[in-house]
Amino acid sequence: MKNHHFTSISLTKLKLLILAALVLAGTPSMTLAHAILVESEPKAESIVDTPPDQIKIWFNENVASEFKSLAVINSAGKRVDNNDVKQAALDRSHLYATIPALPPDTYTVRYRVMSADTHIITGKFTFTVASPGKAEIPAD
Repeated sequence: MKNHHFTSISLTKLKLLILAALVLAGTPSMTLAHAILVESEPKAESIVDTPPDQIKIWFNENVASEFKSLAVINSAGKRVDNNDVKQAALDRSHLYATIPALPPDTYTVRYRVMSADTHIITGKFTFTVASPGKAEIPAD
């Protein structure tokens, strides 16, 4: 007589092991995480009455010096930064670019970096330079 109880227990354990392996394979490792923008100056979606002279951004991890870009675009779609993106020497998570005096308008900051896992990360955010005396504190 065959022991069917042993076979059903083994198959159940095998199914659970396969399921666990699939779940773990689908879970991203921290070492494969992409760079994420964590801070900017000016702050994303802010309204300022004094135009900044630089755009500064920081990521949650160091980014590669290759393939980096940072552009500031006005509401008419024209690039207005000085096309001089740099990476901080001591903090490889920090990029910045200079900009001329900006007139009142809403600007889009576009960035592209290579993450530590070699993936290219792109993103954008806006800020507004208000007419003098018209800036508002953004709601949190």
